[in-house]
Amino acid sequence: MSQSPNPETKRFLYIIGVSVGLALSLTAIVYFLLGIGVIKSIPTYIVWAIILFSIGAGILSGAGRRS
Repeated sequence: MSQSPNPETKRFLYIIGVSVGLALSLTAIVYFLLGIGVIKSIPTYIVWAIILFSIGAGILSGAGRRS
């Protein structure tokens, strides 16, 4: 017997998925640029900005998504 997941649970998991996906993608881009020498060093506040941007984008995309 298969039940459809709760819409609020689906939305929450969507927000988490988008947030984590964006964070990993942006972090990979930053480390790639560090690796090839485009960026010489990166302050910690940039890493925090990436994390906060990812969380914010996940929340906004989840809030705008119609389930």
